[in-house]
Amino acid sequence: MSDTVKVELADGLLRLTLNRPDKLNAFNDAMHLALRAGFQRAHDESEVRAVLLTGAGRGFCAGQDLGDRDPRKEMAPDLGRTIETFYNPLIRLIRSLDKPVICAVNGVAAGAGANIAIACDIVLAARSAKFIQAFSKIGLVPDSGGTWSLAQVLGEARAKALALTAEPLTAETAASWGLIWRAVDDAELMSEAEALGRRLAAGPTFGLGLIKQAIQAAAGNTLDQQLDLERDLQRQAGRSADYAEGVLAFLDKRQPKFSGR
Repeated sequence: MSDTVKVELADGLLRLTLNRPDKLNAFNDAMHLALRAGFQRAHDESEVRAVLLTGAGRGFCAGQDLGDRDPRKEMAPDLGRTIETFYNPLIRLIRSLDKPVICAVNGVAAGAGANIAIACDIVLAARSAKFIQAFSKIGLVPDSGGTWSLAQVLGEARAKALALTAEPLTAETAASWGLIWRAVDDAELMSEAEALGRRLAAGPTFGLGLIKQAIQAAAGNTLDQQLDLERDLQRQAGRSADYAEGVLAFLDKRQPKFSGR
């Protein structure tokens, strides 16, 4: 795997660190492929029970590396092809992963970097971090699911304002608006994110995946459809080894030891 993404697996937690700090972890093709491979590993390996995504250096991710988009070298690039080849598959991998994905935003998250972060299941951000829908500054449309995520979470008025003005959104405001889970002191970000990651990695992975599936489906379902989905998913959860262990541990007054199955 490319060194543009550092990959570490310990105690069921797969840590993926964007590693182009000199470019504020902006995406080039190599980093796209490396990050996709990391999330594919999370899909494929049962040893992986949670994922922690973060960035090296002073920023999380500045989005696309515009050094690779110099119009003096390529006058009319097919950005739709870039989206279809790189960004869309990544967002689909994150959203479809049946394991929790935590994002620790350690600095600026701009453009696609902001939208990749908010595609994750639980987002913690350093108080100094900012989320910027930078696309309008260069005449582009928010991608990586941004137009969907912002509208779903914040509503049309705030989504349009953020996208049209490209004004930075502070971590504390993002938390108060419900766009992320929590803003934390910069010095505490990684310790808190890793503790959360280890906790989820030791949890009932099968059930956590079903929770993620149910909540993500809610936006497109009627109440009746969602009730039926809850019934079907609860049937699956009730037949899992983790459910049996959870009940036994409760009855025995001990801590459960979940297998993730």
